[in-house]
Amino acid sequence: MARALPPGPHTAQPDDLVMLPYTSGTTGLPKGCMHTHRTLMHNTVAGQLGHGGPEAINLSVVPMFHITGMLYGVLGNIFTGSTSIVLPRWDRELAGHLISVHRVTHFTCIPTMIIDLFGSPNYKSFDLSSMRYLSGGGAAMPQAVAQRLLDEFGLTFSEGYGLTETAAPTHANPPERSKLQCLGMPLFGTDSRVVDPLTLQELPPGEVGEIISSGPQIFKGYWRHPEATEAAFIQLEGRRFFRTGDLGRMDEEGYFFMTDRLKRMINASGYKVWPAEVEMLLYRHPAVQEACIIAARDAYRGETVKAVVVLRTEARGKTTAQDIIDWSREQMAAYKAPKLVEFVDSLPKSGSGKVMWRLLQDREAETR
Repeated sequence: MARALPPGPHTAQPDDLVMLPYTSGTTGLPKGCMHTHRTLMHNTVAGQLGHGGPEAINLSVVPMFHITGMLYGVLGNIFTGSTSIVLPRWDRELAGHLISVHRVTHFTCIPTMIIDLFGSPNYKSFDLSSMRYLSGGGAAMPQAVAQRLLDEFGLTFSEGYGLTETAAPTHANPPERSKLQCLGMPLFGTDSRVVDPLTLQELPPGEVGEIISSGPQIFKGYWRHPEATEAAFIQLEGRRFFRTGDLGRMDEEGYFFMTDRLKRMINASGYKVWPAEVEMLLYRHPAVQEACIIAARDAYRGETVKAVVVLRTEARGKTTAQDIIDWSREQMAAYKAPKLVEFVDSLPKSGSGKVMWRLLQDREAETR
């Protein structure tokens, strides 16, 4: 600049490779996802529909190396010129303080952050009256927690859905008509279907199958993994669809709902148990702060259901594993109810805040 040298000509093209975010590795080794200016720009614009424009004040705490943090903490905010309050590392007390002091209006987060916020003995003193839009994804928001948000703060948690491969969202709940425990509707320009994971035939509304998506935000493939790239896509009606590996269903209004990761299914005496469903029910227990469901070996059933539980502070030393087991049998089908319960001080989480269920599963396999 001191030499007054003019910049060279603009050479970047829409389909040039610009970013290699890595998958979280919760179901296998992390892989680099090839994203271009075009794939990122679509969600940079689409993600702002509920984000208030330049007057918004965003709490940016999801790590910026994570695709959600990059889209909602960097690219989207620059695109709209909104304000970002950056919290480098999650701290529930500091987060509550920053929301109160800076009058944060928009917060995109991982549901585990809201669960942790409610775990604070000071959470009722946090002033959330400035909040206009609370959204997130990465894991399902337990209905019991979402209901507490609504009852105690008047806030509806608008879930979205997407993966590193899809530059964050393919689906989002319209802020004015969000459904709880729901992924939302496909974003504009996005075509999502539910198919049988074996036959790849499209399924009607209400039936559970694998969610597939096609749209301008879909990545170009895995970096130096051509076999994995080929396995990740199918052709349907002349279009290239990405196989998410997530099971879900679509209702009659076009809203999508998650069942679980295809790879997480527990097979207990031939009965299919979806860990996410059991986890959501466990969050209704007044003593449960966090829960993760994994499979444990069983000589009779082949696999059985095990709950790894973090108790609320006031329940520690007062709640037993048998209490959780007995309560579960009253709340859900017998084959879904945990047969084993392990109490821990905390659940292992990735840098982006997701519970590392695979790590717990591997530890269980090593000990039995």
